[in-house]
Amino acid sequence: MVGEKTNTGFSFFISSVFLLLLLHVVIADNPYRYYTWKVTYGDIYPLGVKQQGILINGQFPGPQIDCITNDNLIISVYNYLNEPFLISWNGIQQRRNSWQDGVSGTTCPIPPGKNFTYAMQAKDQIGSYFYYPSMGLHKAAGGYGGIRVYSRPLIPVPFFPPARDFTVLAGDWYKRSHANLKLILDAGHNLPSPDGLIINGRGWNGYTFIVDQGKTYRFRISNVGIATSINFRIQGHSMKLVEVEGSHTVQSTYSSLDIHLGQSYSVLVTADQPPADYYVVVSSRFTSQVLTTTAVLHYSNSFTKVSGPPPGGPTTEIGWSLNQAKSIRWNLTASGPRPNPQGSYHYGLIKTSRTVILANSAPVINGKQRYAVNSVSYIPGDTPVKLADFFKIGGVFRLGSIPDRPTWGNAYLDTSVMDTNFRSFIEIVFQNWENTVQSWHIDGYSFFVVGMDGGQWTEASRRTYNLKDTVARCTVQVYPKAWTAIYMSLDNVGMWNVRSEEWARQYLGQQFYLRVYTSSNSFRDELPIPRNALLCGRASGHRTRPF
Repeated sequence: MVGEKTNTGFSFFISSVFLLLLLHVVIADNPYRYYTWKVTYGDIYPLGVKQQGILINGQFPGPQIDCITNDNLIISVYNYLNEPFLISWNGIQQRRNSWQDGVSGTTCPIPPGKNFTYAMQAKDQIGSYFYYPSMGLHKAAGGYGGIRVYSRPLIPVPFFPPARDFTVLAGDWYKRSHANLKLILDAGHNLPSPDGLIINGRGWNGYTFIVDQGKTYRFRISNVGIATSINFRIQGHSMKLVEVEGSHTVQSTYSSLDIHLGQSYSVLVTADQPPADYYVVVSSRFTSQVLTTTAVLHYSNSFTKVSGPPPGGPTTEIGWSLNQAKSIRWNLTASGPRPNPQGSYHYGLIKTSRTVILANSAPVINGKQRYAVNSVSYIPGDTPVKLADFFKIGGVFRLGSIPDRPTWGNAYLDTSVMDTNFRSFIEIVFQNWENTVQSWHIDGYSFFVVGMDGGQWTEASRRTYNLKDTVARCTVQVYPKAWTAIYMSLDNVGMWNVRSEEWARQYLGQQFYLRVYTSSNSFRDELPIPRNALLCGRASGHRTRPF
């Protein structure tokens, strides 16, 4: 009897402890947001011509994602296209979780008629971003949408809450189908110039932002195009810059902003003009023919329509753009998540352990136009490199298949992967000897843009670095025959895509993967392979995990 009572009491104690632990986990966990997306083809008319676009839940652009720092996002994607499909999340850092990055080197594509559920977290970040289809030239057919990550409650934000938050997805557009554009590239030719620009999926005056006089609004502007830098401006209104890809900025005022491929900016605009309608203008930068499109800023008490030509903007002035880029500074007094290399915000006091110099080029290989980084033009392996690395499948890639510095030798094809060490702090220099503006993105990270200038980078160039208050971001431009330098803390284990945001260049080889490695098998450093991970290529037949 005594033994039975003791055992019962012990069982009750264990059960109580287990319940308390379970409650603690549930209470301590971050909120979950669930989405179900159906990806289909559908008729769209961005430039007034009927086209087949990629829709998400029947929408173009796709549904907006609104979340708060550390929210868990569960997004079930059903592929009703007749070809494989993937979505990637431009700027979402996927902390410890490159499995969910949604690019071909980390994730198997969703087969036609199948679905895949992304499980990811907006971990320790705020800001303005977007998602997009990453396979082939799908991005030229739509399938993209905005992401807004708000600060957690009670975390001070360095400006008063706006009356409304607008997403602006702007960029170039082709009347040709994505399949036709892909055929042009596969044949070894350059893409033609875009046919026009669009704002939120529509052409000239096709979209309207409604404001009340005297109120202030937030505009989150992303360049979602595939080929062209843009300039953004609002007729008669100034813009106060407040955030760049997760960094609160010193609140400088601009009449227009250059936004390069893949970049996102957030500005405050006060409706302080007489009641009327005003042009919201996007125009191309550094192009021989200047493309322009408009939306409408409509005062709710206005009876005056827009008329006449929209206000002009800069066209080919590189110096103007460079000076503007250098004027954007980090707000050091603002609260909120920020890059935290080695426990310090003082990135300029940390010694770098490695310098990587990346030079882009446009070689012809085997009689076809290709693009390369340090003479290596990336070609996908038969298995995603992340899966090959995890399952130890040989022959898919080799570490060190891209050098740390330009070789200036003949360009060649390879599945290029650069090996780096977890928790190292490195310097990367993007060197551009071509006559076009380049735009570079690194998945999984926010990096410090410490310097940019014309000519060739040398060690003496470090004397011009901003080591105090440069912004941290995930996409940076490199001007023609110029360089840009970044500092980056490799604090996110995984396999991460480094790529050109000019999509023809990315598709034809101007990308590679950065393997951030630790010998630790701790889930603290990297999450386990998802149970629902799609397995393809030589990873087919392997098992993910039982729980």
